[in-house]
Amino acid sequence: MKIATWNIQSARSPDGGADIDRVAATLARFKDADILCLQEVADGFPHRDGSPGINQFAALAMRLPGYHPRSAFALDVAAPDGRRRRLGCMTLSRFPVRQTLRHSLPWPSDPAVSSMPRIALELTLDTPQGLLRVLNTHLEYFSETQRLAQAEHLRTLHREACAHASAPRAGLDVDGPFAAVPRALDAVLAGDFNMLPGSPAWHVLQRRFDDATTEAWHDAWRLAHPAQAHAPTVNLRTAEPFTFDYAFVSASLAPRVRGVQVDHTETGSDHQPLLLELGP
Repeated sequence: MKIATWNIQSARSPDGGADIDRVAATLARFKDADILCLQEVADGFPHRDGSPGINQFAALAMRLPGYHPRSAFALDVAAPDGRRRRLGCMTLSRFPVRQTLRHSLPWPSDPAVSSMPRIALELTLDTPQGLLRVLNTHLEYFSETQRLAQAEHLRTLHREACAHASAPRAGLDVDGPFAAVPRALDAVLAGDFNMLPGSPAWHVLQRRFDDATTEAWHDAWRLAHPAQAHAPTVNLRTAEPFTFDYAFVSASLAPRVRGVQVDHTETGSDHQPLLLELGP
C-alpha cells in the first residue's frame, strides 16, 4: 500500500501562476499510489500572478480517474463579487470510502501574527488489509500557539477514534444515520505540519497516551530511516531546505512501514511530495 502526501500550494507553477494539469501529471507519475493526500487545494482564489482561480477540487477529481475524491474546506469565504473562495485538503483513494469526517481544528486568538482556520480530513477506507483510517491535515504556519493547540486536538481525535474502534457503538438501524459505521484502529496521519523535526509540536503529536486503548503516533521517517536525519521537503532548491511534511502511523502500523521517501522532481510548489509504503 502506497500513500503520497503533498502541499500543492494552489497548483503553483514555476513561473508563479498555477497549472492544475501539471499537478495532475505529477500525481499521475505516482501511478501505484493508492491514496493521495493533498493540501492547499483552492477554489476561486486568484493565483500569485493575478490570474483568476478555478475549482481545483473538481479539476483534480476529473483528471485523476480511478480514485474516490473527498474534500474539506478550511476556508470558505465570500469574494468581493459574492462568489465563494475555498481552500483546504483533498484526499483521493483507490479503496472504497466507508466514512468521511471533517474536523475543524482549534484556532485560538493570536493577534500578533497572521493566521487562518485549519482542518483535518478523516477517511475510513476498506483496504485489502482491513479498515484503515487516514487523516490529511495542514497546520498553522505563523502561530506556534495555534499549531500546538492543533497538534493537541489531533491527539484528541485519535483518542476518540481508538475508543470507537475498541468499543464499537450500537447501531439503531442498518441504513439510517444512526448506523454503526466503524472507525479503524490502524491509522495514518499525513500532511504539511509546518513544524521541524524535534520541535514542540512534533513531540506533542508523538507523546504517549495515558490510557490502554489509544496507540501512540510514530513518525514513519524515523521508523524507515532510524539512523538518518529527516530528508528536507521544503525549499530544496535554496541554501536552507527544511522538513515540514510528514507521515505518522499508529503503533499497530509501525511494523508495516516499508519505506518513506521524498520525491525531488517538483519545481512549482515549495513542497515536495512525501511517499509512504506500508507492507501487508
